[in-house]
Parts: sequence; C-alpha cells; structure tokens
Amino acid sequence: MTIEVSRQIRELRETVARLHSELTRYQLVAWTAGNVSARVPGSDLMVIKPSGVSYDDLTADTIVVCDLDGVLVEGDLAPSSDTAAHAYVYRAMPEVGGVVHTHSSYATAWAARGESIPCHLTAQADEFGGEIPIGPFALIGGDDIGKGIVATLAGHRSPAVLMRNHGVFTIGRDARAAVKAAVMCEDVARTAHLARALGQPVPMAQADIDALYHRYQNVYGQQPVAPASS
Repeated sequence: MTIEVSRQIRELRETVARLHSELTRYQLVAWTAGNVSARVPGSDLMVIKPSGVSYDDLTADTIVVCDLDGVLVEGDLAPSSDTAAHAYVYRAMPEVGGVVHTHSSYATAWAARGESIPCHLTAQADEFGGEIPIGPFALIGGDDIGKGIVATLAGHRSPAVLMRNHGVFTIGRDARAAVKAAVMCEDVARTAHLARALGQPVPMAQADIDALYHRYQNVYGQQPVAPASS
C-alpha cells in the first residue's frame, strides 16, 4: 500500500465516520441500521461502517477497510452486513465514489409497497431527474442486493433506488453526495406520501422535468467564474 493510498484511507475513514452523523441528524436510521461507504481513489479498496456498532461509538478508527470483493483488509471489527452489496456497486459502476443505505421511514414505506415514487415535485426533478425507481427484492448478505441496485440504476438519472421490502440505497460521486441523495430521497418520499393522502398529485411534463434537472445539475449553486480579460 503506497503512502498516498494510506493517506487517502485515513482521510476517508474520518469523513465516513463523520457522515454517519448526518444519517442520525436527519433521522434516516434507527439503532445500528444503515451505513455509509466510500471508494478509495486509485485502488481496489473501500471504507465502510462496521456491523452492529452504535452511531455514537463510530470514530475514524472503527471504520474498516475492505477490498472490492468485500474482504476485510484493515480494521479490528467485522464489516457491515451490506458490504458485499456496496462492493458490487463499486466493481460495476466505476464512476461511483460513495454508497449509502438507510431504512428511512417514508421512503422505505414506498419500498414496502413495491412502488416507485413518481415525479410530481420540482425538487425531485432537480435531484433525481424523474421518478425514484423501485428495485427487486434480494436477501441481505451476498451481492444480490448490489446486482439489483446496479440493474435498476444503470442508465437512470436517479442516484437513489428503493429496494423492495428493504430500504433505500443511494450512490454518488463521493460519500457526501450519496448521503445528500439519501436525505433528499426521504424528503421527497414524505412529501409524495402527504400529497397522495390529500388527493391525486398533479403530473409534471417530461420537458419541464428535463429542464429542471439540467438547470440544477449544471447551473444551480456556485459556478467557477472566468477571470476578467485584461
């Protein structure tokens, strides 16, 4: 392991430990459920939450390092029971740098129904580019969940998938982006539930969804400013 990879692992362990507090902050997890992982750039490694450890007890030192087959490489604790799923996503989707899993209440309620979340909100169009899709049922422990995530999200704008009868998995260019997607997924799911409880939500035109998605992904936020010409 090179000095540079060791440095990246140390930084990512700190980042991933800190990002788990966002899951509790936004009430996306209960007890020890849920996890965040991050790919180690330039290597076939990832860092991930250990299995069954309280969020209050997570530190950089407790976050474990695995290879992309899910085998423990560094750390004193057993890795998450979802490690094989995360590893499969990283192997199949080289553009993904972070994966998150939650059982957040509203989004998981849609997963329990086996139903995708239709796009009726500008915020959903911004972040997800359309519906939040439903993925297949798969048992925990092997890489079948990972296969379902990849099969559902490949070629899809959404960084989130509702795995049927299970919960939410999100992906991102890094772990922070995946956590943001998990937060936004629950927010959208809650509003969609309330809208449906009140009546029939109003559909959005696909052209409007496309325009909103393009603006948010390419224009929204702070953009680099070109230096003034002399």
